[in-house]
Amino acid sequence: LSALPIQVWALRPSSHRSTTTDQRLVEAKPHNMRNNNSNYTNPAYSNGYEFSGGAGYELPTYPFVTPPELLGAPPTIYPVVIVGGGMSGLTLAAGLAQLGVPAVMLDEDNTVGVKGASSRGICYTQKSLEVFDKLGIFERIKAKGVEWHIGRTFAGNDEVYSFNLRDRADFKLSSQPPFINIQQFYIEGYLVERIAQLGVVDMRWQSRVSACTSNGDSVSLQIDTPEGNYQLNAAYVVDCTGTGTPFHKWCNMPVSSIKRDDRWCIADVRFKVQPPTERHTWIEAPFNDNRAVWQHLMADDVWRIDYQMRPDDDPAYVSREDVLRERLAKQFGAQAECEIVWVGPYSYRSQLVERMNAERVFFMGDTAKVVSPFGARGGNTGISDADNLAWKIAAVHHKRAPAALLNSYHQERHEAASVNVQVTARTTRYLRPNDGAERLFRDATIALAKQHSFARALVNTGRMAEANPYTRSGCCTYNHPLVGRSVQNVAFTWCNGQAAHLNDLLRWASGNLLLLWFGDLPKTSAGKLENTARISGVHVVQVVGKAQQTSAVEAVHDATGGLAAACGAQQWALIRPDSYLAATGQAANAQLLTAIATALALT
Repeated sequence: LSALPIQVWALRPSSHRSTTTDQRLVEAKPHNMRNNNSNYTNPAYSNGYEFSGGAGYELPTYPFVTPPELLGAPPTIYPVVIVGGGMSGLTLAAGLAQLGVPAVMLDEDNTVGVKGASSRGICYTQKSLEVFDKLGIFERIKAKGVEWHIGRTFAGNDEVYSFNLRDRADFKLSSQPPFINIQQFYIEGYLVERIAQLGVVDMRWQSRVSACTSNGDSVSLQIDTPEGNYQLNAAYVVDCTGTGTPFHKWCNMPVSSIKRDDRWCIADVRFKVQPPTERHTWIEAPFNDNRAVWQHLMADDVWRIDYQMRPDDDPAYVSREDVLRERLAKQFGAQAECEIVWVGPYSYRSQLVERMNAERVFFMGDTAKVVSPFGARGGNTGISDADNLAWKIAAVHHKRAPAALLNSYHQERHEAASVNVQVTARTTRYLRPNDGAERLFRDATIALAKQHSFARALVNTGRMAEANPYTRSGCCTYNHPLVGRSVQNVAFTWCNGQAAHLNDLLRWASGNLLLLWFGDLPKTSAGKLENTARISGVHVVQVVGKAQQTSAVEAVHDATGGLAAACGAQQWALIRPDSYLAATGQAANAQLLTAIATALALT
C-alpha cells in the first residue's frame, strides 16, 4: 500500500473550488473481479443516503490485495482483528500500530466514509485533537480544517446568547484548540496514510465479515471478498462496523434502543460570498417554519447546514436540490450564489449495548452506542473508545499487564457512553419537545435567556462533547478530585530549552505508564523511583519549576506550572498512555507501588 503512487484528492471541481486541497492519499481503482466461490457484494446504502444529491465528494479508493489466507498460507491467530474502517476503527488501528501491536483491519468498502454519505461528522473536540496529535496527524487536520471560537444561538430573529471559547479556562491548558471543523473523510484518509506509514497493521479492503464464532481462547471470523471466502482467527476482535452491526446478534449482546421521529436535511454548501466564521444555531428559525437550524463552516469553504424537518417529511423530497435552494434562499436571500456539494436526509436513534465486550469481542464507536448528533458526542467518543482500548491491548500483548486489564474498558467507556446517551437525549427533547411540560419549559427558558444570563445555561442546543471522566474504574486510585480525568496536552520545555508537550512524553513512554515527579528529587526518593521503574516498566520524569534544579536523567522544565496544575499539583502523578490521571501522591512509598499495580490490573 505504501509503495503505490500518491495522488491528490479532494472535492470535485467547481467554479468556486478552494485551491487548498493538499491531501495526498493512495488512490487505486476498485477491485471488481469475483469468482464462483465468492459471496461478496458491494456495500449497500444506509440511513436514507440513497436519496442524496449534489455534486458530491471525490474520495480516494484503495485496492483489494489478495490476503495470504487465499494464497494457501497456514492458519495463524492474529493478536487483533478490527472490523470496520471508520473513525473509531482507524483510530484504534493507528494506536495499535504506534504501540507495536500487529493487527488486521477489515472494511467491506474500498474507500473512507460511508456509501452515499456527506461530510458526516465535522466537529472535533480538543480531546480528539490531542489523540490525533499523539498519532501524528494533528498538523494536517489543523492545516486543512477550520478553528471556531464564537457561537451564537437564536430564537426567531432574536439572539438569545453568544459565547467565545477563548474565554473558557478549561480549554486553555492544552496545546490543541477547543474545536476544529473538518469533514470526517479527511481525518479517516489521514489515518489510512498514517497506518500505512507505520507498517504494522494489515489493512484489507473489500472484506466483509459474514460470521463470528468464539473458540474460548480465540475468535474465528468468516470473511467474504471479491476473490473468495476464508477464515480469519484472532485473539481479540474489535467491532467498529457501526449501527447496523451483526455482531450484537452473533454475540447475544442485549441492546437498549429508542427510535426518534426527528428528521433532518443535511446540506453541504459552498457560497460565493462567505458568511461569518461562527457557529450559528437557531432553536426556532423563521426561515425553516420555526424549526431548528445549525450552521458550521468546514474545510474547502464548505458550510454544513442542518435543517430540522417535519417527522412525516418524505426523505426523497427534502433531499431534492430545488427544494434545498428554496430553503437556502429563505435563509440567505435569493441573491446568494452557492454550489450544492451534497444534500441528503438524516434520522437517528439512541442505542446502548449492555456491555462493551462479549468475552474476546469488543464494541466500539457507534457499535457500542448511538446518540443524536447534538454536541458532537458521537464520533468524538468513538475516538476516545479507541484511545482507551489501544494501550490496554498493547499492555496485554507485550505482557506488561494481565488480560484482566481489558475489563476496565467496559467500566470506563460504558460509563462514558451512558452519560452521552443521557445528555444527547435531553437535547433531543429540548429541540423537539412534547406538548405540555416540555414545550412550556423550552418557551420559558428561551424567554428568560434573552434577558437574564442565569437562564442561558438552560437553553439546550447541545452540550458539547468532553473528555468523559471515569468515576468508578477499577484501574484508578481515587485519592484526588482529578483522578479519572484526562490530563490536557500541556506545553513545557526540554532541558535544552526546546518546546515540548505532554504527548511527547507519552510517545516516549511507548505505551507504559508515565510517572511525573514534581519539584526537587531527594536521593532516597530517586533510588526508590529507579527501582520502581526497573520492576514495573514505568517511565519516570522529573518536572521542575523556574527556580528548581534537575537531578534526574529524564527531566523537563515547567516554568508556568501548567503541567503541575493539570495533574493536581501533588508530589507525583501517574498518567496512563491515554492521558488519564490514574493516581497522585506525596511520596515514593507503598502507595505509589499500589497505584501502579492498580493501574495495570495487577491486584
